Amino acid sequence: MAAGARLTIDLAALAANYRTLCAQVAPARVGGVVKADGYGLGAALVARTLIAAGCEHLFVALQGEAEALIPHVGPVPVYILNGLLPGGEEACAQAGAIPVLNSLDQARRWGAEAERLGRRLPAVLQVDTGMSRMGLPPEEIDALLARPELLARFDMRWLISHLACGDDPADPANGAQEARFRAIAARFPDVPLALDNSGGAFQSRGHFNLVRAGIALYGGTPSTGPNPMRAVVALEARIAQLRTIPAGTGVGYGLTFQTTRETRIATIPVGYADGWPRCLGNRGSAFIAGTRVPVVGRVSMDSITLDVTDIAPEHLYPGAPVELIGPHQTIDAVAADAGTISYEILTQLSRRYERVVLPAPGLTSPPTPEQRSIPA
Repeated sequence: MAAGARLTIDLAALAANYRTLCAQVAPARVGGVVKADGYGLGAALVARTLIAAGCEHLFVALQGEAEALIPHVGPVPVYILNGLLPGGEEACAQAGAIPVLNSLDQARRWGAEAERLGRRLPAVLQVDTGMSRMGLPPEEIDALLARPELLARFDMRWLISHLACGDDPADPANGAQEARFRAIAARFPDVPLALDNSGGAFQSRGHFNLVRAGIALYGGTPSTGPNPMRAVVALEARIAQLRTIPAGTGVGYGLTFQTTRETRIATIPVGYADGWPRCLGNRGSAFIAGTRVPVVGRVSMDSITLDVTDIAPEHLYPGAPVELIGPHQTIDAVAADAGTISYEILTQLSRRYERVVLPAPGLTSPPTPEQRSIPA
């Protein structure tokens, strides 16, 4: 009763999405990307659910995320996609995290730590196949291969790259990146390979040894075409206030909306402080009793105003439910209205919401608050 809205997290849907991806890419395996606190849903909570569904590989972005998550996931390896910043090597080795080496500099520093400890250290090597972001460029690949004594310090778990246009199967960049990746992989014989993300998983070709799944696990559309994934989150607000205003009345900061008729306005206690994009003012929507109601006026820090004039009176009262994400409005639909992607909507959902976790088979005990959210 104290929160402005309720965020429901369906762990059974999360597990079902994992199984859908496994069937899609078999015989390749599927690793779970749980960075950004499990895309905002709680890294340990998501990780435990995926492990119960059979997941054997977890990926985060930052070293701090890995160090916080490892105590909750037992022997399942946790990989750091961004690799290591200088000075983090000793703590990474102590924690048992596995860095993704994205540059020759990172490889040298991780190799120096292995030499200091007198043992090989696990590592993943990422190569740049055309995204110009993380990963060794061609000249650094050559330099690394010219140093077999450095490579010998690593227990190389995977050779990976990342698709820039994986969500569009028709984009020729996908084939070009795959060809480059195969050529580089030939220079690292016997190292398992991983190229595909969620979008790549739905391209009609082989998927190497491992797929790193992110947004598809959480119910977002992984590729062009119909979404085969189950919704994992739902967001329901409640009406805080109702009022009727005459034609010619302004609404919200800047009075950017002017009524053209007598208008019934419902205010809900959700705003941009809760991760609801400010740009949805005068363009976004919500649903009441299955009927779309437009956002009118600007999205404020803590409130949104809706035009509910055409909603039957029995559905309008203080405390009445308002769907923001749910069966009538997916996270992809919200993202489209906001001119962004579902990743951004999902990862910005606020800690001010009441969070209700629907359990999944295999999660044998209710999650503790610490398991629901791990700070990066």
